[in-house]
Amino acid sequence: MSGSWEEQDMSTGKMPGRVMGAARGRDGDGAIAAPPPVEPAKPRPHSLLSPAKMGDVNRGRLLQSLFDLGPTSRADLARHIGVNRATITGIVQPLIDDGILVEGEPASPGGAGGKPARPLQFSRDAPPIGAIDLRHGSVRTALVSWTGEITAVEREDFPTEAGDPGAVAAIVASLSRTLSAARQPPLGIGVGATGMIDTDRGVIVKVNLAPVLSGLGLGAILEEQTGLPVYLDHHPRALLLADRWFGIGRSLRTFAVLYLSDVIGGALQLDGHLQSGPAGAGGELGHTFVQIDGEICACGRRGCWETVATIGWLRRQARAAGLPEAEAMTPALLASLADTGSAAAERLLDLYARNIAVGIANLQQTLAPNHFVLHGEVVEAGERLRAAIEAHVGLLVPPRPGSEPRVLLTDQRGRATLRGAAGIVLSRRLQFQL
Repeated sequence: MSGSWEEQDMSTGKMPGRVMGAARGRDGDGAIAAPPPVEPAKPRPHSLLSPAKMGDVNRGRLLQSLFDLGPTSRADLARHIGVNRATITGIVQPLIDDGILVEGEPASPGGAGGKPARPLQFSRDAPPIGAIDLRHGSVRTALVSWTGEITAVEREDFPTEAGDPGAVAAIVASLSRTLSAARQPPLGIGVGATGMIDTDRGVIVKVNLAPVLSGLGLGAILEEQTGLPVYLDHHPRALLLADRWFGIGRSLRTFAVLYLSDVIGGALQLDGHLQSGPAGAGGELGHTFVQIDGEICACGRRGCWETVATIGWLRRQARAAGLPEAEAMTPALLASLADTGSAAAERLLDLYARNIAVGIANLQQTLAPNHFVLHGEVVEAGERLRAAIEAHVGLLVPPRPGSEPRVLLTDQRGRATLRGAAGIVLSRRLQFQL
């Protein structure tokens, strides 16, 4: 994809190539013929960074440090990044001139004397960021500041049946109302969307619960409508960016995010880098297998994590246990019933926690992110469920020095996807280490 504001080298707009194996055939004697040899892939050239590209990288690292540290003086930034103050000034001044950064009030020098430092911070007048939270049958749009403030929130519902034009109309209408409140052109538009996303082409590949979105080239549609660069990514990766830039993940270079509700998704950051496969693949943790030959999932396969740890599963189990309000059961309601002394609710809460822990343990054993930040309806159950999940993870994962898994509740409730959609734009436009 490319837009009028997007740098040419940020996206090729092409799907990565794939080596396809030849089908086996039979020779004249009826024997199975060996497949032809596969040409070895040519190594990709390791090009050096140009001076201009190096400047972009340095700028991104400085801004990333400000997100992590908050308002910070030039001298402290230089120490944190490991460069001299003159280098910091050379990067900072254009950002001040462009209205992205401002200098705060001078801080007291304390007993050391000298000229008081003026901390650098993000300007409230910096270009806003357009954000879209696209779910199964609804869309929310907003403007997000560089400090995470959300304004101009709009919402539209739309039908989910395949072929209905109402979905695109709702998205465009909601975004148009939001953008009309912007006092200057936004930096870009980020979209955190459910389903399978092709981030290279800006296409929503498939959404099981909203077929109307499957195959939708939303990036190109919105770029044509707005003239702004548009970036799509998987909903859980947007949640991770919300935590990374604006919340509990600021101090964490390695952590995982899990969205636990009517579906399950996840995202992973390793050593400061957001992980994804070609064209944005990965993150479909709900369709990893936790129970061989288990229940049939909505995807058609058996034993997916979603078959034992979603709200739908919880309601079926609540009905079987004879719990009140089973058809409307939520993690918060279940925790409340357990707090009243209901033995059936306590058992189900523990089973729910264990089933969630199984998926977390698999991820911990594979990549050891150590910190797991929970999002979705599971968060509303609070500390009781969080502690139960963490306890089960501790039982499932063998102890290892320096690798003790912790389960955390996000502090970005309610509007995390909107902040994360803004984080998508920041990461792509400013070339953060993601």
